Amino acid sequence: MTDNAAGEILADVHRGVGRILLNRPEALNALTTDMVLAIDRVLAEWEHARLSRVVLASTGPKAFCAGGDIRTIREHSLAGDAGASERFFASEYRLNARIAEYGVPVVSLIDGLCMGGGLGLSVHGGFRVVTERAVLAMPETAIGFFPDVGASYFLPRLPGAIGMYLGLTGHRLDAADALYTGLGTHFVPSHELEAVGDALADHPDEPVDVVLSRLAGRSPVARSRLAAVRGDVDRAFGAPTLGEIEDRLGHLGTAWASSALAALESASPHSLDVTHDLLARGRQRTLRECLDAELALTRTLIRTPDFLEGVRAALVDKDRTPVWRPARQGRPRRGAESSQ
Repeated sequence: MTDNAAGEILADVHRGVGRILLNRPEALNALTTDMVLAIDRVLAEWEHARLSRVVLASTGPKAFCAGGDIRTIREHSLAGDAGASERFFASEYRLNARIAEYGVPVVSLIDGLCMGGGLGLSVHGGFRVVTERAVLAMPETAIGFFPDVGASYFLPRLPGAIGMYLGLTGHRLDAADALYTGLGTHFVPSHELEAVGDALADHPDEPVDVVLSRLAGRSPVARSRLAAVRGDVDRAFGAPTLGEIEDRLGHLGTAWASSALAALESASPHSLDVTHDLLARGRQRTLRECLDAELALTRTLIRTPDFLEGVRAALVDKDRTPVWRPARQGRPRRGAESSQ
């Protein structure tokens, strides 16, 4: 197995199946620029090989990929190094597009955390195997950022208003929820995950879905909790404005609605405005157009006070008490007085 990015990416070809393993377990496989470039380079090299599939996985059980190394992006912003941040996001989004357009099926094995950039690696590839330990989320509004890595393309294409709900609140999905939404495609227990690569290699001429379904059929999955509140999700997050979303949640008065409302009220007001507009427009855009729009947004948003404060509170000081600036545009918002 070949080492790349100082051993943080391991890659090889085994019986016609390309394997890329994320190997930065101490950082939950948070993506650096070097890691992104290494994955992209391997995939580019394999375009000329005779592979039947590519598998993306992790060497550790805690995380597939917890996202991008956003703490380093904050350091670049504080240092005024816009070029370093530009290289990271441009490289990451180029990799997202490559995975989406890759010539052979890409299968991601999601065992543990899969957030932000982890979804960018997995969701564009066609097949996402989740285990009972899988946790999927786009939690960016909680750190003053926005759902990127093509989220403005894939979230609006989830059933009903689920994508808007996930993008605005950062709600965490378990395996059952991931399968219900389509972010996960198959379930395999964690102790059987190593069998996936061998099964794909054993049956190179069978459709990937058939091979994975055969493995998945051995283990039943619990009922999705998100499915139980789907009607309320669509009713509230299908509203045309953020203000109406909050109003509808307030009128529902259920435990789920209160939790969703609390998530909105704790997020960056500016990030919520940006995210709502981005997801509303994303349904009309191609993936490439969505990635271009997201890249343009990163250039300004990573320098905003909310981004610097959100990452500080979540990842630097870890006090979880960000003090947001009021949204520059938009409506009056509950709790806005406390952020002044």
